[in-house]
Amino acid sequence: MHELSSLLTLLLGKLLHRDLGGYDYFVILGFIMAGTLLVFFLATRRLSVEKPGVFQQVLELFTETVNKFLDDVIGHDGRKYLPLIGTFAVLILLCNLIGLVPGFMPPTGNIVVTISLGLCSFVTYNLIGLKAQGLGYIKHFMGPIPLMAPLFFPIEIVSHIARPMSLGIRLFGNIFGDHQVGGVFLSLVPPVVPVPFILLGIFVSFVQTLVFSLLSMIYIAQAVEHH
Repeated sequence: MHELSSLLTLLLGKLLHRDLGGYDYFVILGFIMAGTLLVFFLATRRLSVEKPGVFQQVLELFTETVNKFLDDVIGHDGRKYLPLIGTFAVLILLCNLIGLVPGFMPPTGNIVVTISLGLCSFVTYNLIGLKAQGLGYIKHFMGPIPLMAPLFFPIEIVSHIARPMSLGIRLFGNIFGDHQVGGVFLSLVPPVVPVPFILLGIFVSFVQTLVFSLLSMIYIAQAVEHH
C-alpha cells in the first residue's frame, strides 16, 4: 500500500528543494529525537522540590515505574540501566503515538527503524555482559553441561542473533498494521467513528513499548547473571 509523505517531510522537502518521500520515516524519527532532546533539556532546567510542575510529576512517575521494572527484572544495580531503558521507552512510545496524529507516519512502522532499534538492544546487552563478566560471558553460550557445549554453542548463537530480528519484526508488525487499519477506517467513515481505533492505537503503542523495554531488561538480566 502506497503512503503519502508526512506533512513535515513535504515541508522540509520544499525548503531543501528535494523529494524526501523515500525518507519519510527517518525525517519523522529525526524530528522526534531532536524535539525530545530540546523539550527535556528545557524542562529539566526548572525542576523544583517545593513546587514540581506537571511535566516534572509525569517524569517522576515514569522514572519510578521504569525503576520498579528494573528492580523486579534485573534486581541489584538494575537502576543504573535507567538511562538506557528510559531512552528506549520514550523514543519508541513517541514514535508509536505520532502515527495517530493526522499527517504523520510512525517511524516504528518502518522495518529498517525497528530492526535498528533491535540491533541497538542486542549490541548493548552483549557489551554490558562483557563488561560485567569479561571473557566469562562466553560461558552463557556453552549451556549447563560442559560436555554438551559443542551442541549448545551454535544453538545459543543462533538464538541470540534472532533476538534483534524478533524485537524489530514484532514492533514493526504491530505498529504498521495498526496504522494501516486506522488509516483505512479514517478515510472511509466520518472522524467520530474511528475513535475506538484511536484508543486501540494508543493501547497498542503503550503495549509494544512495554514489550520492547521489558525484553531488553530481561536480556540485560541474563547477560549480567553469573550462574
